[in-house]
Amino acid sequence: MSVVIKIGIITVSDRSYAGVYEDISGKEVINTLNDYLVSEWEDVYKIVPDEQEVIKKTIIDMVDNEKCCLVVTTGGTGPAKRDVTPEATEAVCDRMMPGFGELMRAESLKFVPTAILSRQTAGLRRNSLIINLPGKPKSIRECLDAVFPAVPYCIDIINGPYLVCNKEVIKPFRPK
Repeated sequence: MSVVIKIGIITVSDRSYAGVYEDISGKEVINTLNDYLVSEWEDVYKIVPDEQEVIKKTIIDMVDNEKCCLVVTTGGTGPAKRDVTPEATEAVCDRMMPGFGELMRAESLKFVPTAILSRQTAGLRRNSLIINLPGKPKSIRECLDAVFPAVPYCIDIINGPYLVCNKEVIKPFRPK
């Protein structure tokens, strides 16, 4: 019996949570992961408000209870007072992975000078990798294209499931 890989997607947006507008950011994450992954996977998808405690509880639930090997957040990474996704992530992680945020900002700087305002980060909680992405759909794909080649190997190292990628779309790097 094969294990279905679970991946958490959390859209952090007061307006999407309130139903003011449709969440297109979370759907972009799902579409991108569908493009990347050959492995059978299912999403654990939530839309939450820009509230640090709610974000923390949602990440913890996805990792500890739902057993997601990867949790991808979108939104709440800017400089506005209500942008608290990085703080929530740091509060629930055992260790931080600053290279993810550094690479995402470097990649985004190729497109917009305001990329330096973004505070995306990543970290590890138990056997899960948590990655914060910006909220704009175009930026989501740009950032994931930059960092995802390292994601399958990171998940291997932390004893998560083996992610098989569509190498025509994204080439994961696993040292020999």
